[in-house]
Amino acid sequence: MLQIEIEAVWRFRREGSPRSAVVMLGVLNEIRKTGKITSAANDAQLSYRHVWNLIEQWSEFFGTPLVETQRGKGSRLTPFGERLVWAGERMQARLGPQLDNLAQELASEIKPFLEQRPSVIRVHASHGFAVAKLREFLDREPGIGVDLRYVSNQHSLVSLAQGACDLSGLHLPHGALRAQGIKAAREWLDPREDRIISFVTREMGLMVARGNPLHIGSIEDLTAPKVRFVNRDHDSGTRLLFDQLLAAHGIDESRINGAQQIEFTHAAVAAYVASGMADASFGVEAAARHFGLDFIRILTEDYFFVCKRAFLDTEPTRRILEIIRSADFRAAVATLPGYVPSDTGTVTGVKAFLEMHAVR
Repeated sequence: MLQIEIEAVWRFRREGSPRSAVVMLGVLNEIRKTGKITSAANDAQLSYRHVWNLIEQWSEFFGTPLVETQRGKGSRLTPFGERLVWAGERMQARLGPQLDNLAQELASEIKPFLEQRPSVIRVHASHGFAVAKLREFLDREPGIGVDLRYVSNQHSLVSLAQGACDLSGLHLPHGALRAQGIKAAREWLDPREDRIISFVTREMGLMVARGNPLHIGSIEDLTAPKVRFVNRDHDSGTRLLFDQLLAAHGIDESRINGAQQIEFTHAAVAAYVASGMADASFGVEAAARHFGLDFIRILTEDYFFVCKRAFLDTEPTRRILEIIRSADFRAAVATLPGYVPSDTGTVTGVKAFLEMHAVR
């Protein structure tokens, strides 16, 4: 089965010069994490000498060293090398889902002209670690293609209602804000035709630097003048949830330094904090742990998929349900910090779902 990957290339060029430098940020990041050029070489499947030559070429191009070595103490990035790597981490976190969407568009364009035409499941869902994990499992399934597009919570339900996808993501918070989420979803749910598939729960909260040096412990603490915040984009379900939290606490967004600074994924805001460009953000625990940040839990969300009743009778859906109900998949989800399989694979009607989940 054809899979397409689109990757960003970091090419630096000086104005008026034909010379350029393609920097492999993955190599530098491995040195940052391990302190070993040999580890970076092995990870990139290159020789030690080749990696060392690349580092020297990059340093010569920029006119400043990227890596410094100390006898008996390994290697470490210079402040410039650190800044370059963290900029790359932020860009990759920001562009990753968009590049995945573009890859899916390209695949959809060319697959009809290929001899092998597997059953394609169209999934529209907000970006999340458990959804990405499901895609990994589906990609290993023979005869099934996955057209996964990352869209906002509300837009995914619109896509399902308009027949643009087969599975739509839906996440609802526990607690006082749940009623608002259900009210917004109810507008697009068809009690006769739609069915709800339980998936996972995930922890949402504040991502802060390791050790929490500013002692941030609540939403109210974000209003302190010294705290720099980075927000999610306006179309994301996480941004909507954060705005609802601010309203519930009587906090005007204008009181938060950096509330207008936005990034487009959980990983992107986490990378922003990890690179020292902000002190806090709001998102999933898994993103915070991935970048070595501390996490202050605020609430729990339930994540579901919505599909049409007829879609449940198809072979691709039966295989999806088999996967998410399997012990292997539940074990994989359990490795994601803050994620827990919750009645995974259980199917309910809209009426029963709304009655069951109206208050939690």
